[in-house]
Amino acid sequence: MSRIVNISEAASIGIHVIVLIARSKNNNMNVNKLSELTGASKNHIAKVMQRMVKFDFVKSTRGPSGGFVLNKPPQEISLLNVYEALEGEMSIGKCPYGNKICPFEECLMGGIVHRVTEELRDHFKNKKISDLI
Repeated sequence: MSRIVNISEAASIGIHVIVLIARSKNNNMNVNKLSELTGASKNHIAKVMQRMVKFDFVKSTRGPSGGFVLNKPPQEISLLNVYEALEGEMSIGKCPYGNKICPFEECLMGGIVHRVTEELRDHFKNKKISDLI
């Protein structure tokens, strides 16, 4: 379904924490530290990190010295990969609102939504985590 691009809190958290993990000297960050650095709740970070583990971007270790470490090289993970793991495919359709019928010959938005979405998608696709370390 096409829609106006929205960077949700979960997507923002996901992008920020994966870069923080990649930047960490020992490449190991726990939920408490990630919460402290981002200002996001521990519960929300924990939910986001479950998705990051599910999509194999990170792996988790338990225990007092546990936390999250990258499971893939940072040059293999794009911002688009992280965004789409949390939000689903960033798609561009005919109508930015997903309407099947429009009473107008031209979109009243003048194509701006499509251009912004394409530009954001291209930026996210071309920006690797390794670029942000």
